Amino acid sequence: MFLLFEEAGKFIAGRVLSEAEASVQVELDSGKRVKVKGANVLLKFEKPAPAQLLAEASLISQSIELDLAWEFAPEDEFGFADVARDYFNADASTVQQVGALMRLFEAPHYFRRAGKGRFKKASAETVQLALAGIEKKKQILAQIELWSQDLIKGECPAPIKEQLYKILFRPDKNAPEYKAVVEASRASQTAPLTLLQNAGAIASAYDFHWQRFLFDNFPKGTGFPKLEAPAVAQELTLAAVQAYSIDDSQTTEIDDALSIQGLGTGTVVVGIHIAAPGLAIQPNSPIDQVGRSRLSTVYMPGYKITMLPDEVVQGYTLAEGQACPAVSLYVTLDEATLVIQNSETKLERVPIAANLRHDQLDQWVTQAWLEESPPAVRENEPQLGITHAQLAFFWRLAQHLKAGREVVRGKPETFNRPDYNFRLVRPDSDLPPLGDEHVQISVRQRGSPLDLIVAEAMILANSTWGQWLASLGVPAIYRSQASLSPGIKVRMGTKALPHAGIGVPAYAWSTSPLRRYTDLVNQWQIIACAQHGATAALAAPFKPKDAQMFAIISAFESAYTAYNGYQSGMERFWTLQYLKQENITEVVASLVKEMGGGSWLVRTDHLPLMLSVMGAAGLVRGDKVKVQLGSIDAMALDVTGTVIEKITSSDLNLESATGDESLEDLEEAASGPIAIALNVNETPADDPSA
Repeated sequence: MFLLFEEAGKFIAGRVLSEAEASVQVELDSGKRVKVKGANVLLKFEKPAPAQLLAEASLISQSIELDLAWEFAPEDEFGFADVARDYFNADASTVQQVGALMRLFEAPHYFRRAGKGRFKKASAETVQLALAGIEKKKQILAQIELWSQDLIKGECPAPIKEQLYKILFRPDKNAPEYKAVVEASRASQTAPLTLLQNAGAIASAYDFHWQRFLFDNFPKGTGFPKLEAPAVAQELTLAAVQAYSIDDSQTTEIDDALSIQGLGTGTVVVGIHIAAPGLAIQPNSPIDQVGRSRLSTVYMPGYKITMLPDEVVQGYTLAEGQACPAVSLYVTLDEATLVIQNSETKLERVPIAANLRHDQLDQWVTQAWLEESPPAVRENEPQLGITHAQLAFFWRLAQHLKAGREVVRGKPETFNRPDYNFRLVRPDSDLPPLGDEHVQISVRQRGSPLDLIVAEAMILANSTWGQWLASLGVPAIYRSQASLSPGIKVRMGTKALPHAGIGVPAYAWSTSPLRRYTDLVNQWQIIACAQHGATAALAAPFKPKDAQMFAIISAFESAYTAYNGYQSGMERFWTLQYLKQENITEVVASLVKEMGGGSWLVRTDHLPLMLSVMGAAGLVRGDKVKVQLGSIDAMALDVTGTVIEKITSSDLNLESATGDESLEDLEEAASGPIAIALNVNETPADDPSA
């Protein structure tokens, strides 16, 4: 005798060896013996043999029309044999009965399982819904197959193109568009990114990086809601100074300016004037919500995404020829010794005499010229808008402040690496670049006089205000660094802790409120201190241990890291474009870090480019080499290189120019992976941008 039983959703037949009250000992065709509970036994039969029964029943089950079987089935609960007798005939064979069992079992949308071999037919409404779902699934599968074939042929269906970046980086793995790309990638043995490129889904390498950045950081676009800059409500006195800002020509968000009084009297008052949107914009207002959502202006070669709308920025920027609302820090110094005697913060309107520009004046305002007394008359010298005596004092003060910080740091700051300026030649700079523009890369040496004058003034303001806020018990957002030891990172928090990298006892970003949200938050706190003095802790918008402040820090760090990463990536993109544009095939570089496997990380001498090279066996860190460049991959932001000649041996100084961020962190390679969620392709993209 044989029997049929169910185990883990499978039908199994075997020969009965022995039978007890609650179980049966069964031998399978494989020779294996199993113990079957009596409750699991579905059918006992004499013939055919188990293997033949299952094979014939499987075949006959497919001939059963489910609609017809459903019509024949009783309304009440029934067994599979009942349906077989109704469907075939009253003497339905064992094969027909088992075939009916298999067919009922695989059609839960028609027949609900009610027990071992027992069923109850579904309602007509349930059947219709299920059939509609099955049909829809068939159509989706057909659509996936059609899209897949289109991709393989080099054509990108519109629905896939519309969801391109979601498919690549944040996919819904149940979506048909995603499944079509996976299927096409598998069938064609092509990486998804390459597959989509070949199908024309990606307009250009630049557009790929740009759209991916927007997808990750600005999913609703970069436009602003219609907002108006509120006017400063309080009456502000007019400062008796003439202030000067120093920025690049492309800068529209002019946050800071300097003034000087008392030259030649023995006591000098230096004014550091910061644009004051915090006097008009209130926390939780619509403009504040926009700033808090963006957290910072995003910079990239040839374009920027501002934190605040331009019409708002222009309401508070320190524009030449206007008396602008400002938070001013006045520092009184001994003119001879430069010892700081006291400082005072005022809320006022400050006349802006001139907006000076680095790129126009750096070649004229040199260290040698500043230290001449009197200065020589120079041919074709432009109108500076500020006197030599004023600039000379600012330069002397900047050097003095820098030297003082270096004593605290325990080692000098160095400016042996240049900054690079990128300029894209195009008619309309208000629109994002296309990626094929002519790029110009120029050098601006770190530590130039105008650069240092502004940097030291801002460090002085951020440090002074940070300490002042702490003394009044008013929380602020600080940057701190415990020491200059390798691996000790700069951190953000609400406590006034020392910043070893800069060499100051406290450092609260406060000087760029039009460009960084942390600075706007700190400005609100500073304004409260200026208005309320000793009781400022009660009046300040953010109180000690305010959860909002911690949330702002967390969000800002995440956004700032993403924005800086994109800026570095785009600078690398345009540097690679420059190599192709200028047909540069060889560069001089210095070995920075051995990466293993015969690979070295190198920094080029005259371009902002780091890359991985081969062929440097036997050389050491700091050696200067000539590198033959290989293929450039703009999608991966990568370029290959091979050392073809050793030029000199020298020490490579990896000291940070500002001390704010350590350059010892070279664990990142010259490029890293673009994380594609399809997990089918990894493409190098990161740039350490040291």
